[in-house]
Amino acid sequence: MKIVLIVLDSLGIGALPDADSYGDLGADTLLHVLEAAPGLAIPNLRALGLGNIGGAADGRLAVPSPLGSFARLHEASKGKDTITGHWEIAGLRVETPFRTRKSFPADFIGEFERRIGVGVLGNFAASGTEIIEALGPEHERTGRPIVYTSADSVFQIAANTAVIPLERLYGICAVARGMLTGDLLVGRVIARPYVLEGGRRHRTPDRRDYAVSPPSPTLLDSLTDAGRTVCAIGKIADIFNGQGISESIHTNGNMDGVDRTVEALRRGFSGLIFTNLVDFDSMFGHRRDRAGYAAALEAFDARLPELVSALEDGDALMLCADHGNDPSHPGWDHTREAVPALVFGRRLSPVDLGTRDSFADIGATVAEALGARPLGAGRSFWGEIGGGPYVHA
Repeated sequence: MKIVLIVLDSLGIGALPDADSYGDLGADTLLHVLEAAPGLAIPNLRALGLGNIGGAADGRLAVPSPLGSFARLHEASKGKDTITGHWEIAGLRVETPFRTRKSFPADFIGEFERRIGVGVLGNFAASGTEIIEALGPEHERTGRPIVYTSADSVFQIAANTAVIPLERLYGICAVARGMLTGDLLVGRVIARPYVLEGGRRHRTPDRRDYAVSPPSPTLLDSLTDAGRTVCAIGKIADIFNGQGISESIHTNGNMDGVDRTVEALRRGFSGLIFTNLVDFDSMFGHRRDRAGYAAALEAFDARLPELVSALEDGDALMLCADHGNDPSHPGWDHTREAVPALVFGRRLSPVDLGTRDSFADIGATVAEALGARPLGAGRSFWGEIGGGPYVHA
């Protein structure tokens, strides 16, 4: 038996009650993408019940008889970042949000430069695509890497791979990860390699995230302890710092992520396939590209029948998100939103699961479905949708 859990990175469905305290009042990723693309063609997501979730897209995408179960999930943790969202999905509630900064202290930067043997450029909050255009020429002339941050808890390091080769860039990031502890703790150090082609700078798929480890066991640990396989696809292994993961497969964009997921489904093991599709967030949410976001949703929707056809009778497909990233919202950062949960399996019943208090309900449901020990957070809905006890073949 396999559970396929796919995170449609940043597909929020409306501001949470506390969104105003995050500066996100009125945010609604799905609705505002739909408003920019009123002909949005996502028949398969609609058939699973995306538009039937309470409050999703103002009901404009609802269908009479959804084929899947559906829910609106509220985030119980404090924050709106990638790690917090994924950790909560996996049953770990984050009570203290990761600290964000507009820049890093001069003494830290000075020691960092000493350790890596070269000065740096930047050290301010910026859009990743904009900062490499602004500082790229100086970086390429001097060999000094570009460092920057955002409203997420990150320390990002960008470099042209013709100037700083990949392995050297990864080594620089590892130095930063080792230094960013205590009062300077950030959720992730991110390598952002790019190339210069035709006068334009393009980020490559060789991004690598250096995350902190979860402070306590998650769903992934529970599954591996129970002898199940955890196949992590996309940036999942980075987000959990490899903890509780049996196999990690990095990907080059959404469609490659779907390809790798289908391949994993067709292999013989029992456990979880945990996939992150990052393009919605990195390519379109952060870049405030509503038309691009809509096209990416349509492209994923077109692949859904392939994913469903790869399911065995006892398998289940779950779709959710980790936060919002409304491409019509000011700035370029994540937005504090509720997220969808969609579940389909041939032996499961379509049920309106309502509004639920935590993303951790996903993790609790997966744990029950796969016969792993219960998690400390979340409320399973496995029984509500007709799921039975796990039977080891």
